[in-house]
Amino acid sequence: MIKILFVCHGNICRSPMAEFVFKDLAAKQGVADRFRIASAATSAEEIWNGVGNPVYPPAKAELQKHGLSCVGKRAVQLQKGDYGKYDLFVGMDSANIRNMLRIFGGDPDGKVRKLMDFTPQGGDVADPWYTGRFDVAFADIYAGCTALLAAVRNGERTGGRKPEN
Repeated sequence: MIKILFVCHGNICRSPMAEFVFKDLAAKQGVADRFRIASAATSAEEIWNGVGNPVYPPAKAELQKHGLSCVGKRAVQLQKGDYGKYDLFVGMDSANIRNMLRIFGGDPDGKVRKLMDFTPQGGDVADPWYTGRFDVAFADIYAGCTALLAAVRNGERTGGRKPEN
């Protein structure tokens, strides 16, 4: 089983969108049981008294437009100890990568990657919290998750781990 954690700043927009898009893509390809997929935040801004906020309503609405549900998802914060629990950490932008490396104290096993680096265009998934463009974020996340799933299934650019076919 390959364990992937999607990460963004608050875990209420981009990383939960990526979590549910990836789960859906894996299910449609009949390989969902080969993955453990979750998402987390580098910040504690969306967590109050130990309880995370739910997915931001416009992000939830964008997922629903594509037939995806995120019911029950609440923000959680990335912890240093998570490094040993997952095979791959996928950030949405360069700031997420910097913050993950700070939290983990480095990346000795090469597990930290940026989602759009799996696509030909590269770059960051723009934060729809600031842009308001949840449709654009979804399109980038969908392209990134599609490319990531293909790479993982082929054992490429992910440390060579490949689920059994």
